[in-house]
This record gives sequence, C-alpha cells and structure tokens, in this order.
Amino acid sequence: MFDSPSPEALALTHTVAFEGLEARRVEVQCAVTAGLPGFAIVGLPDKAVSEARERVKTALQAMAIALPSRRITVNLSPADLPKEGSHFDLPIALALLAALGIVPKERVETAMALGEMSLDGRLVPVLGALPTALAAGEDGRTLYCPTGCGAEAAWVGATPVFAASSLAELIAHLTDRAPLEPAKPGEVAAETGPKCFSEVRGQERAKRAVEIAAAGRHHLLMIGSPGSGKSMLAARLPGILPPLSAPEALETSMIHSLAGLLTEGGISRTRPFRAPHHTASMAAIVGGGRGAKPGEISLAHNGVLFLDEFPEYPRQVLETLRQPIETGDVVVARANAHVTYPCRFLLIAAANPCRCGQLYDANQACNRAPVCGQDYMGKISGPLMDRFDLRLEVPPVAYSDLDLPASGESSAVIAARVATARALQAERFAALGTNALVNSDAEGALLDQIATPDAPGKEMLLKAADQFHLTARGYHRVLRLARTIADLEGVETVSTPHIAEAIGYRLIGSRET
Repeated sequence: MFDSPSPEALALTHTVAFEGLEARRVEVQCAVTAGLPGFAIVGLPDKAVSEARERVKTALQAMAIALPSRRITVNLSPADLPKEGSHFDLPIALALLAALGIVPKERVETAMALGEMSLDGRLVPVLGALPTALAAGEDGRTLYCPTGCGAEAAWVGATPVFAASSLAELIAHLTDRAPLEPAKPGEVAAETGPKCFSEVRGQERAKRAVEIAAAGRHHLLMIGSPGSGKSMLAARLPGILPPLSAPEALETSMIHSLAGLLTEGGISRTRPFRAPHHTASMAAIVGGGRGAKPGEISLAHNGVLFLDEFPEYPRQVLETLRQPIETGDVVVARANAHVTYPCRFLLIAAANPCRCGQLYDANQACNRAPVCGQDYMGKISGPLMDRFDLRLEVPPVAYSDLDLPASGESSAVIAARVATARALQAERFAALGTNALVNSDAEGALLDQIATPDAPGKEMLLKAADQFHLTARGYHRVLRLARTIADLEGVETVSTPHIAEAIGYRLIGSRET
C-alpha cells in the first residue's frame, strides 16, 4: 500500500524558462512524501538545474535547516519544456521551504522567483531579470531575486520586487521578522567620453553623411585608405544619437539582460554600439549557438552596428545580414530552438578600397591596380550593396589639416540638429497613425505620402534611376534619404537639392551607362 502525501507536504512557486526574449512560465512544485530519503528534480532539467539539488541542500545545512528523512520531489511544469540555467535554485529552495512549513505557502505560491544560490546561502545574480519581471507583472505576482538583479528588475515598475542578498534574508522577509524594502529601479549614467566630432580634421562630406545617417537611421558604407578617419567617424556616431526612449530602453535591455551585459545595477539610456571583429563567426554575428543566444546584430538593436574591414567578413556572414537589415528582426532556427530577436540597427560599414589599401595613391598602389580594387569590393554582393542608403569615399586627410586646431562643430551641436530632425519624424508619423519611428522605416504608400518630391525633383530622380540603373529598392532609399535631408533643413517639401544630394551618396557601386 502506497503512502499518499499529506496536503501539508505539497507547495509550489513560479519562475520562467527563456526561449529567446520570451519568458515561458514554469510552475515549481515540491512534494515531501514518505519513502526512502532522496531529493529528485524532474521536468526536463539540464545539468545546471539538476545540480541545484546539491546547492540547495548544502545551503540549507549551512543555515542549520535540516531536511527530513523523507522523499523530496521537485517537478518543473510543464515537463516537456527544456529548463536551462542556474536561476532555478531560488524557486526550488522556496518551494521546498514552503513544503517544510518554514515559510508561508500562500506567499510563495503567489510569487515568482529567480536566482542562483551559493553553498553558504548567498544569492548570486543571474541573467534574465528584466524579462522575468515583465512576466511577473503580467501575472500579477511579486518577484523575489538576488540583490544584484533588483535595480534591473524594478525598472519595469509593474510589480513589487524584493531583492535579498541571501536566502536567510529572504526567509526573514517572508516570515515578517525583517521585511525588505522594495527594490528601486536603477539607471546607469551615460558616459561622457572625450570622443567629439570637433576632433575630426577635414572630412566635411563624411561628417555630413554621418549626420544624415544618424538623423534617419540610414545605413552607411565608407570606403577609404587606411588612416583616413573611417573608424574615428564611426566611434563618434553614438555621441550625436538621441538617448533611448523608455520603450526602446526596455526592449534593448531585455536583449542585453539575456546576454548578461547588464552588470552595473540598472539599465542605460545610451544607444548600444557594437563593433565585432571581422573574424567573428555567423553565430556570434547573427545569433545561435547553445540556447540560440542573441548575436551582435540583436545586441545592437536600437543602436549602431559598426563592421570595420567589411569585405574581410566571411561571405556567408555578409549575405546573412541582408534579411535582418530589411525586416528589422532575425529568426534563429536550431534543432531545439526557434526564436526571433529584434535587430533594428544602424549599420556603419568601413572598407579599404583594395586589399593593400593604397588604390588611390599611384605611387604606393600594387601592380594589380585597379583590378585589385574591383576584386576586393566584389566581395560585397550587389543586393547587399543596394541596402546601403549612403555610400561615400573618404579621402586621405591632408597633412596641413592635421596641424590645424580643432575648429569643427562639436558633437553637441550636431546632436541638437539630429534630435530636431528625429522629433519632426516622430511628430509626422504619430499624426499619420503609423508605427514607423524614423524615415528608414517608411515604405509603400507611407513613403509616397511623406517623401514625394516636387516636379523638378521627380524628374531628376527618374533620370538618375535610368542612368544609374537603380533598383526599386535603391529608388525608394533615395526618397527616404532625401526626406531626411529635408528634415535636417526643417522643410516639409522634398525638392531638387535634396534629391541631388541623396543621389550623390548612391553613386558608388552603381553601374553607369
């Protein structure tokens, strides 16, 4: 005859399992029943979850909490959902403590928890506090987490968050012996780095192109000799972008939370700037690997992705960028995972004109010039080249310019113009009732509505499309670019000068007749 568990020996709490940005709810059930003493965790746990048994047992012993000589079974429901990560330690411990009657069951059952446990009972910060807090808020549950996750989780503001430094501290809170104060949201102060556009000598056309790219989130390709300032310009781009709005910061920080990049006790309003090396793998750039983690293009969401030495990236990686650039999201499909990450980024690519980099200098160019330049840039396919709104050659800086004092506009002055242009775009799109945020998002009827040029401008664009064999995508990108140029000038009508400047940024890579 089997011994059935008594109601007092059953307890549960809640946590999450991550599938991309989605936090799947998991019910942590604990039963303490008669039988041979043992501690089992079931429900498709991975190695880290299975090892929670030893961490929890040792931590309870360190706190002088003796486990009964009974059978302890922890079930992670739904049982067919893979469970990965060490954040299951705390919910397993709370469910067990509730089953033993040490903490009130009703307080644990209506809560959600995550956190890793040390062998002495200290709580260690884990990944994914922000998505977990969102899930807790949607379900109306209180969230318990380690102190290191409190500022990040509290930023959601949808549910009370109690962050404890140890399991003993959390037990004291649950039993009302020493209640914790709710965690306060944390925000990392923006870095005021020394990188300013005033330090860039010459390169006025390149600085203008970077400003246009920032104003409308237009992808930019810079081609120039080594030392012409391509990387210098790209590094200063974040300084002229407006801060992340609250929804953008939340969306971006959820990705960074899963990647373990929120390590400073809060989230940041500074737009991300990612610059992976050209030897990075496809999984590192696009996403994937174990658990289908987000790649660099998703970590750059709402920010800047800088790819230096662009033709040196593997051809397969470059071609994989085509769809994310167009759609703003990427699907990472693996045998055990199929997740979608957002990746609306501003792509800045830099390239030398040829492998030796001296194509523009007849005295230093190799004996294969100009064929070597054609072969080198030929690594960038036509469809990928077509996705760059701005393409420009960055000439070498004259030595006389290097001796001049810093006299160009500062990043603050340029940032003010960019912010004004983006405000115009936001106001226009809000009045039209669309989800677009910047001009690069406009397409179809919306693009025709906001960027149709006057008659002379239309005539110029049609002639250029015919002469330079612009594709339909290239034609629309010229319109978006002209719309942004007009916004920087503060005018509503797209006219001939705007079209002319926009066309001038697309001549590199076009086939002239």
